[in-house]
Parts: sequence; C-alpha cells; structure tokens
Amino acid sequence: MTALPTTTAPDLLPGARGGGGPQDDADSPYADSPHDGPPPGGSPHPGPRPGGQGASRYGPRRRTRLVLAALSVVVAVPLVTAAQQSRNVPFDDRLTVHTTAAPGPPAAQEPVLRASGPRVEARDPGSGTLRWVHERTGSRPLALAAGPGHAFALWSDGLVTDTERVAGSAVRWHRALPGLADWLAADSGRAAGVLQPLAPGARMLAVVTPQRIVAFRVDDGDLRWVLPAARGCAFEPGRYVRVAGILLVAQPCPGHTDWTAELMAVDDLGRIVPGRTPLRNDLRGLPPNDRPSGVSNELSDHRPGDRPEKAVARPR
Repeated sequence: MTALPTTTAPDLLPGARGGGGPQDDADSPYADSPHDGPPPGGSPHPGPRPGGQGASRYGPRRRTRLVLAALSVVVAVPLVTAAQQSRNVPFDDRLTVHTTAAPGPPAAQEPVLRASGPRVEARDPGSGTLRWVHERTGSRPLALAAGPGHAFALWSDGLVTDTERVAGSAVRWHRALPGLADWLAADSGRAAGVLQPLAPGARMLAVVTPQRIVAFRVDDGDLRWVLPAARGCAFEPGRYVRVAGILLVAQPCPGHTDWTAELMAVDDLGRIVPGRTPLRNDLRGLPPNDRPSGVSNELSDHRPGDRPEKAVARPR
C-alpha cells in the first residue's frame, strides 16, 4: 500500500511556552501571557502597549509560523480521511447481485457455487440463472465449499472468505493462514482438499495446510482450534477421506513404517484421541453441537461445554 505523507505539528501552540519556563518566544513583544495575571504590585489593567493603539502582540515571524501551522492542519485532514477510507476496504471485495431469490423453502434457495476465472458465481439450481458474483481485485478463487447459508472460497492470495450464500448480501469474514499463499502459488492444484466443512450442518470449517489444520466457527469466523503437523511430517490436503462424520487426512512422515501413524483423524472438536476433553464451539445461548455420527465414547469423550476455551495442540 502506498505510504501516505505525514505532517508535523508545530512545537508550540500559539501562546504556549516551551519547557514551562518564564521566557517567551524571542518574537513575542511580551514575556507575560494574557492569562498570567498582573505582575506583583502592578495594576490589573496595564497601560497601552508599545507600538501604538491596536498594534498586534505577535511579530512578523510569529504570524508566519501561525499561518504555516494552520495550513499544515488543512493539508493533514484530507490525508487522515483518505487513510481511514483505505482501511475500510482492505480486501477489495466486489459483490454483484443479479437476481432476487424467489420465495420458497430455504433448501430450494441455496444456489450452486462455481469458480469461473477470477470470480465466484452462484447460480440457481433449477434455472441456472446467475444469482450473485463475488470478485476480489488481484486474486482468483482456487477452491469452493458450501454449507447451509454459507459459501466458502479459498483465494490465490491465501485468503479464505465466507459469503452469505442465498442472496450474496455480504462477505461475513476473511481469514488468512501463514505461508498458505506461497504454498498455493507453487501449484494451484494444491487447493483441492484445503477447505473441509465439519460438524452437522457444516457449523465448522477446517482449513488444511501442510503445516497445520485450523478450524473456524462459520457463524462468526472465530478460530476454535489449531492442530500442528508432527515434527518432520506434513499434512497433504488432497489425500483425505470422510468416514461417519470423521475427516481422515494423510500426514506422511519420513522413516515411518506404520501407515496408521500417517493418518490424522479430526472432527469439529479437533483431533480424535481417547479420553479427550472436548471443546465447545457453539455461540453463547445456542444448543450444543450434536455428537458426530459414528464417534463412540471410547474415541471421543464428547461432553459439550466441558472446556469453552480455544485449543492449540503441541507438535509431537
């Protein structure tokens, strides 16, 4: 982003004193301020000032400095305003709504998503009519995923977005992961398998990268848990399988002979291990997540609400 020029305010405001001392500026005709009060033993109303009636109390140099200070303020105001406006649109999103969703059951209103060149298109599942388009300047969508009311996109600059799916009314949130953009730049085909909706109704979204798996709550984009790859290993997002609500991701490790050690099993609560303490992912005031189908008590000690804080697993 282009750096904006800045201005420096004057060291002293009109009538102020440097260092709090009694000495005024050399250009000032008086050492006392009009707010200092009368000198000891003097009259509260001194006589006419030197230089004649109505003469200015500021010398030519002081007046010049005041004019320059005022000009600096005038110049600085539009620059600050421009900087604030540039911060309001940091992701360069452009949403274009082409049609209004026809009334009907919510399931019938969910459009089909498609990546078309530099944009995400949402089309009516019946007629194929274009509903809305999402574009971002300087980036293009590499992978898409969907959940009820949510359209997830992975962009070439490594950003993940969630757009309101039915009408394309807003981009709900943006999330970026360290190193993801550089990894994708080497081969756009790597985007397959990066976006993985989790939980019943896709209430969680996992983003799988070689270094880590992270999970966001789709309602607000809140980061819920992070699972780093084991030391010396890396996840392969394109090598995965879903079994009874569980996501199995390949994690090849040099020197491993046991293939089961190269699989990582996760669900909406994180890594599946015996006796784990679950993480509550729901927003306050909402009912807890349902038990993932096919997960037994031996594999997942699923008691929603036992641990409401975020979970970050340490590399093994």
